[in-house]
Amino acid sequence: MAQQRMVFLGFGKYARADKIYALEPLVGDERGGGRRTRVWVEGVEDALVASRTERTILHDMGSEARDSVLLDGALDLAERLAAAADEGRVDLGDLGRRARRLLAATARPADAEQLF
Repeated sequence: MAQQRMVFLGFGKYARADKIYALEPLVGDERGGGRRTRVWVEGVEDALVASRTERTILHDMGSEARDSVLLDGALDLAERLAAAADEGRVDLGDLGRRARRLLAATARPADAEQLF
């Protein structure tokens, strides 16, 4: 059996990469003092608090460079949308174009032979 990759979460905590199933960035008053991300690990009832960002954890889990670029783009899009919504202005045309570019970058090629 191949050795499983361990991911450092900070605060002396590690988790097996293949057992991490969700990451949630901490915001507001929850964030600070080194607290950055909630990490859900299979077999552990409560989420662990990591001192590392979700992007860093994903990278250590083995996320490919292409996936990281797409994730960064998606997070940037979400951050811009949230900021624009807070300011009461949302440019749906711009957001739509950016979303289509992200979706096109993740689209799988259609099978040459479709059954139905």
